Amino acid sequence: MENLGYNEFFKSAFETLQAVGCSPARVTAEHKGAYKVKNATGEFLAKVTGKQMFTATSREDYPAVGDWVAIQELDQENATIHAVLPRKTILKRKYNNKNDSQLIATNIDIAFIVASVDRDFNLNRFERYIALAHDGGVQSTIIVNKIDLLSKDELDSKIAHLQERFPDITVLTTSTVRKDGLQELAEYMEKEKTYCFLGSSGVGKSSLINSLLGENALETGEISFQTGRGKHVTTGREMYFLKNGGIVVDNPGMREVGMTDTNAGVDTLFDEIVTLAEKCKYPDCTHTHESGCNVAPHIQSGRIDEDKFSNYVRLKKEADFYEMSEYEKRNKDKKFGKFLKKAKKTMGECGYDAYQ
Repeated sequence: MENLGYNEFFKSAFETLQAVGCSPARVTAEHKGAYKVKNATGEFLAKVTGKQMFTATSREDYPAVGDWVAIQELDQENATIHAVLPRKTILKRKYNNKNDSQLIATNIDIAFIVASVDRDFNLNRFERYIALAHDGGVQSTIIVNKIDLLSKDELDSKIAHLQERFPDITVLTTSTVRKDGLQELAEYMEKEKTYCFLGSSGVGKSSLINSLLGENALETGEISFQTGRGKHVTTGREMYFLKNGGIVVDNPGMREVGMTDTNAGVDTLFDEIVTLAEKCKYPDCTHTHESGCNVAPHIQSGRIDEDKFSNYVRLKKEADFYEMSEYEKRNKDKKFGKFLKKAKKTMGECGYDAYQ
């Protein structure tokens, strides 16, 4: 079970659950209406119980790849999922233009944020991914892929920009064409830890995982010359187990990284700006024109990178908007509940059974 990432955190959670007749298993793949789960006994195709479906209030109440669940084995191939164990970490993003969030993966130790040097290298985009990871309690590591497309001087310049912007985050460089950095990547990954590959389509996530597995387990695709974008080759999330004991989750490419309620992640990533803002004269300071602002002078002097500050403002607004929308939705639900209660009372007073 340790080879699946089972540790004291999940062992304690399962014991607290007191699920009689059940055993712990990890969700390794998600299919329409069913999940592939794995435990010490073997691998099963599992479905959630009707009770779980009835009590679920959002997508987050259902299992996701990376979750530990309590299952009841029906036979050698099938099982039912009776409960989802508490999550140690979670990665999620805003789902399209809706207020709902989309689960990316759970119980991840390190998120590999992958970008290729040719089309996808953008410091602001890195910050989006890192903020999402921070908020979910996940450590980030940057992978700069396809370095065979650049000269040494060009690559050194990009790495310098990354290290200046993200001094506390490890940066790895790779090329599946020349095999550069692949051994270093494999050695970086530890036994029984779970890693998630994040990035746009076409940056080479699947190729990197194939190189780690030593086989072409994942289909790979080329960049579309018509759009200049990568093709969505990976269509689902699935877990893979490496020979060195590391655990990997592949994800479909994401062209948009929408922020959810990630204010904590944004504040952690931009802690220097947040600390300076605490000394501003006004609590709602926008750091643009107010007298007594403690942030603007640091931007003007160059201590705070102007582009970094602009991205902080954008991400903060997105996170604030998401939180506000969620609050309004909950408030609306509360008002609707009061309306129903009042309506039932009125109908009861009129001699009409509201429940018939």
